Amino acid sequence: MGLFERYLSVWVGLSILAGVALGSVVPDFFALLASLEYAHVNIVVAVLIWLMVYPMMIQIDFSSIKDVGKKPKGLVLTLAINWLIKPFTMAALGWLFFKGFFADWVDPQSANEYIAGMILLGVAPCTAMVFVWSQMTKGDANYTLVQVSINDIIMIFAFAPLTAILLGVSDIEVPWNTLLISVLLYVLLPLVAGALTRSLLDKKSHGADSHPEVDKFVGKLKPWSIIGLLATVVLLFGFQAQTVLAQPQTIVLIVIPLIIQTYGIFAIAYFLAKRLKLPHNVAAPASMIGTSNFFELAVAVAISLFGLHSGAALATVVGVLVEVPVMLSLVYFVNKTRHWF
Repeated sequence: MGLFERYLSVWVGLSILAGVALGSVVPDFFALLASLEYAHVNIVVAVLIWLMVYPMMIQIDFSSIKDVGKKPKGLVLTLAINWLIKPFTMAALGWLFFKGFFADWVDPQSANEYIAGMILLGVAPCTAMVFVWSQMTKGDANYTLVQVSINDIIMIFAFAPLTAILLGVSDIEVPWNTLLISVLLYVLLPLVAGALTRSLLDKKSHGADSHPEVDKFVGKLKPWSIIGLLATVVLLFGFQAQTVLAQPQTIVLIVIPLIIQTYGIFAIAYFLAKRLKLPHNVAAPASMIGTSNFFELAVAVAISLFGLHSGAALATVVGVLVEVPVMLSLVYFVNKTRHWF
């Protein structure tokens, strides 16, 4: 484990502070970067996430994907957590905190919008960052790809009706551009690039079973992948620096149920993975994909339904800010408990 990996939590903490500081000192620069988007997908963040995902894609062995179907328990766990548990626990926690515990501190309209934003996060399971968490926990790259692919297909059909049920509205307009472009940028393009790279590297290995050239090249990319993660953290916190500094109390109120949801869902998924006797390299990504969120989609829908400056949009943005540090703590925990499986 190199210097970057050993002290990753320190680098992330420094990146958060740097993002907030830079975002408050040079807000116009971050506003310019934030404006570089298409269909609510920020191009700069997309490039950085692509940098993180690409090494994972190189490790995918397409000849082994056919064997994933022989181990269906991990797929069943992922789908059950994402679509039968997570959306409903998120909605329940939102109501519990903003209609119960925090009712005296938040006006009813804002409370409803914060709950709506949390629900949108809960109904949008992660796509891109799962590859990063899987790589950091030495997850099965082939299995992770299948999990994400099946999840994305289900999301196309289930996102709108499930969101409509939980929000109690019937006119949900799914931003298809955001959904499809995100899948294209974060899954399809890096997958194709990874496959081509792996093919070229395997030719250099002259058919060796151990793929030495692939391992060597991925090793060289690892520092850049982590730099991409840290740069993403700086950007995300830089984009929201004004909000973080202007509404610290509101941010904290939203963070509390989101953190409980994240750790709670992970605990359920990880416990079930152990009970199902999944191998660690399947249990790790299966638990991670249900824990993290597809924040681009959630933010886009919040803005289209409630407006750019709404409480719902703020809640989805806070979800973005919470995700990276919390997920890194879970990566640490997963790596430390490898011997449980």
